[in-house]
Amino acid sequence: MDMKSRGDLVINGFGASNGGQFQLVTLNGRGTVNNDIECVELDCNGSGTLNGNVISEKAKVNGHARFRGNIDSQNLKIDGSARIDKNLTAEKIKVSGKATVGGKVKCEEIKIQGTFTVGGDCEAEIFQAESQFTIGGLLNADEVNLKLFGACFAKEIGGQNITIKAKGSLVGNLLKSFFKPQLETELIEGDKIEIENTIAKIVRGNQVKIGPNCQIGLVEYTEECLIDKKAVVAENKKV
Repeated sequence: MDMKSRGDLVINGFGASNGGQFQLVTLNGRGTVNNDIECVELDCNGSGTLNGNVISEKAKVNGHARFRGNIDSQNLKIDGSARIDKNLTAEKIKVSGKATVGGKVKCEEIKIQGTFTVGGDCEAEIFQAESQFTIGGLLNADEVNLKLFGACFAKEIGGQNITIKAKGSLVGNLLKSFFKPQLETELIEGDKIEIENTIAKIVRGNQVKIGPNCQIGLVEYTEECLIDKKAVVAENKKV
């Protein structure tokens, strides 16, 4: 179907659709889409439930959305709350609200400023987070740049350049006693690694800098390793 010939789907109150192909899909009330949907743009401003798979060029969630299938979108922005039961594939993802993905995430660029939870692996070229997040599998990105706000977890982290620091702000400092900025992981492996406020069993890289408030079991490095006086490293060795 030609994109220009597609109609729009708009649900302002209570309503349901069987899905299909559309130009614009807007869910302003309590809308339900029962099958797969393909559209140029998806806007969920109310409470939307999409029971099939979603393919879109742009998707934005300002309200609350429940996706029971997969999402494949060039650009996904979540300012409200979104729950994706299966897998998420996109070129760019920005989360300022809350996003939960039951399966895997694959994206070129991910920027997280809210709360991000992934059940499986998360793969990107660039992963930036100034927030709290939980990744049940491997976080793998060329560039990993984390500014911790609260407790964060990833089973493993891999990349070329990995930077993990506590988020420094007035609000963050005032709330440190309630939301400890700390990352916990089993393994961090990359070329250039600079971390703080991190608990890890193994850190492995070429150039490694272990900053304050780190608790590391083993550090393996090929070029250089710097360890802050306020860090605890059980063992470090050049390989």
